[in-house]
Amino acid sequence: MDASNDSAVLLVAGEHIARYGFGDGHPFGTDRHEVFMRELHEAGLDGRLKRAAPRAATREELEYFHTPEYVDLVRERSVSGHGYLDAGDTPAWKGVFEAASHVVGATLNAVDAVMAGSARRAFIPIAGLHHAARNHAGGFCVFNDCGVAIEVLRRKHGVRRVAYVDIDAHHGDGVFYGFESDPDLLFADLHEDGRYLYPGTGAAQETGTGPAIGTKLNIPLRPGAGDDDFREAWARVEEYVQSARPDFILLQCGADSVEGDPITHLRFTEEAHAHAAARLCQIADEIGHGRVVAMGGGGYNRRNLARAWTRVVGSLLDSVPRTESPAS
Repeated sequence: MDASNDSAVLLVAGEHIARYGFGDGHPFGTDRHEVFMRELHEAGLDGRLKRAAPRAATREELEYFHTPEYVDLVRERSVSGHGYLDAGDTPAWKGVFEAASHVVGATLNAVDAVMAGSARRAFIPIAGLHHAARNHAGGFCVFNDCGVAIEVLRRKHGVRRVAYVDIDAHHGDGVFYGFESDPDLLFADLHEDGRYLYPGTGAAQETGTGPAIGTKLNIPLRPGAGDDDFREAWARVEEYVQSARPDFILLQCGADSVEGDPITHLRFTEEAHAHAAARLCQIADEIGHGRVVAMGGGGYNRRNLARAWTRVVGSLLDSVPRTESPAS
């Protein structure tokens, strides 16, 4: 971490998470990291950020969310480079265990920095792998860094009430079902209606189970929904998060909800992403802790993801006065 930079916003990025991808021609290619980093530099924002490198999550950390059997499967198929890690969407490749472990470790570095007060907000571009379940991969997501981060916040930092907000075009099913019966995991997800898009889940009626009924907010949007639809739905998300008063906020800001993505059908602009990040920072500050960690998530149109994620970083920076020290 660069202690000479007094920014209150941390960027966790580097070659170890840039390696997470599925080869040439795959929507989730390894070029996504570089495309974002170039846009961030051209926007003049990289010099205003504190920086940290990713690290590999430990096996113990991975097993806070994932089953030991699944961790073993990923490790084994990472050596061979053959087979799938789910029913057929997420192929194994040599080194996938190490790359996926670094994605989790990058998110945990961000969470730890914010909890320690060395940063007020943080962003990780190759992160937010929200489809991975506790016992299998899903939708290009091998390990669920979001789920591990929630468990680490509880077990390591004693934070119970965590808000997870997701504006990726795809429903964050791995997080939702991983915490479906947990009333302290506050879940708000804007996504394309599952009748038209993978993974086919996230109906408005899915509000949690058992003691968590009514603690989850799923807002499916019609294909072609744009910024006006986003703003209308976002008002419900804000009301939900404000009333819940969480102790930590995670934002999964997948850019595949921006118009022109090759595999989805929403028509947001990057203004939606900038607005979501800005408002969550304001809510966190109003609650009093200011803790927001944003994760890049999906996005397969390179121009869209570069611009949307850069706008998110800009909102994180603009939400903190430039004279404010990270620990204030």
